Amino acid sequence: MEAQAQGLLETEPLQGRDEDAIASADFSSMLSEEEKEELKAELVQLEDEITTLRQVLSAKERHLVEIKQKLGMNLMNELKQNLSRSWHDMQTTTAYKKTHETLSHAGQKATAAFSNVGTAISKKFGDMRNSPTFKSFEERVETTVTSLKTKVGGTNHSGGSFEEVLNSTAHASSQNASGGPRQTTDEELQC
Repeated sequence: MEAQAQGLLETEPLQGRDEDAIASADFSSMLSEEEKEELKAELVQLEDEITTLRQVLSAKERHLVEIKQKLGMNLMNELKQNLSRSWHDMQTTTAYKKTHETLSHAGQKATAAFSNVGTAISKKFGDMRNSPTFKSFEERVETTVTSLKTKVGGTNHSGGSFEEVLNSTAHASSQNASGGPRQTTDEELQC
């Protein structure tokens, strides 16, 4: 019985299709002249009350603004207070607390996972550097660099580590590109 009563006493405003159904219904043919006059009088009274309420609301809003100005409250302060209050209210909710705890826990797990990945990558690079393939590549590069140094004019054939060979090659290349040491010619000597 209670469900039927709630169905009849809806508190929700009319939706679009409900408004369309009411607008398309022709109630004027079902009403007597006396009922029409009563409804018109009620309509005028409701419109007057709405106008009065709007005027009262406007006056109260002006009074509110005056009081806030006297207290030194401006829009920015009010917004800050509202945001601060809303943020505090949100932080005290159980949903926020649970979400914060979950994200914190997830962040800790992600940090641990990234640490493990970094360790694994370092280990893989170390393993790769010690692999026969990389050693073979390193030897080929050293051989190529040594032969280039010999052709360019370098006299150091000590081999050295991979990094030393690369550094010496880069140094030799930069000297050749910048002109290197100046060679005197026979014409200059005959002056």
